[in-house]
Amino acid sequence: MRLASRRSINFGIATTLIAGASGFARRAGAQQPYPSQTVRIIVPVPPGSAPDFLARVAADYLQNEWKQPFIVESRPGASQNIGAEAVFRAKPDGYTLLSAPPSPFSLNQHLFNDLKYEPDKFAAVTIIASVPNLLIVRPTLGARTVAEFVEIARKTPEGLVYASTGRGSTLHLSAEMLKARTGLKVVHIPFKGVSEIMTEFLAGRVDFAFLNMLDAFPQIQDGKLVALAIGDAKRNPAMPDLPTLEETWPGFLTATWYAIAAPPGTPQEIREKLASGIRAAFQRPESAKRLRDLHAVAVLNTPDEAQALMHAESERWRDLIVSNGL
Repeated sequence: MRLASRRSINFGIATTLIAGASGFARRAGAQQPYPSQTVRIIVPVPPGSAPDFLARVAADYLQNEWKQPFIVESRPGASQNIGAEAVFRAKPDGYTLLSAPPSPFSLNQHLFNDLKYEPDKFAAVTIIASVPNLLIVRPTLGARTVAEFVEIARKTPEGLVYASTGRGSTLHLSAEMLKARTGLKVVHIPFKGVSEIMTEFLAGRVDFAFLNMLDAFPQIQDGKLVALAIGDAKRNPAMPDLPTLEETWPGFLTATWYAIAAPPGTPQEIREKLASGIRAAFQRPESAKRLRDLHAVAVLNTPDEAQALMHAESERWRDLIVSNGL
């Protein structure tokens, strides 16, 4: 009995020591500085797009600075919902991020009834940059001004054909805003990405589109596309003769911004560290120049500021979507 009792006591002590050591190990692991493993940045649009490019600039810098792998992974499809859902359902530990334009953050909740994620619950990190959208037409359409474009559209009973990067994108909603302002009949054809739109434009199968300046500027310079107006509040120094949409329709503002966000519940300190690192990445002279060359305006705000902007954009576009039955 005494031997059994002594063995029981020794076993109990050993179990307690092991449990204590295990608990210490867990606490030590939890206290490891972020990041301590690979970080994935999911982009819900095809490779080569603006969110992909910006994510890679950030990833290269953070990988070098923080000595952990940062991998950019493209998951396009379903109006950006496939990639967005994957991030939304990921563990909220900062190791899975989303790099995307407004759709999965501020627009899709107003357009789809069957979303498997809640856009307004994403934990914002920062908005990297914003690029104004342009009203673009094919050269053979014959329009060189907004007025000429509207006149041609009114004389086309079957409706001009416009392209977008998918239902719910700012490019789609900008065209719908134009339709609401003018009463024009138009036909929407969605595509997976800008490269497909460019192919259709050059083949003459698309009449007009809203494209961001980053994607459209080289084609405009080459004379392959014609820009009629810009969706910024003022004229752009790179195209000083190009009027703003506001000059024709007051309040018509349209831009595409690019944000980084994390799954709901991601700790504030991780989001702030990421925002600070991304800010440093794009404040380097070479990165800042690349943004300027792409006609993008750096935003680089805090997580709280980014969250507030996403909410404001959601409210702004919701009014258009609801009032026009989109």
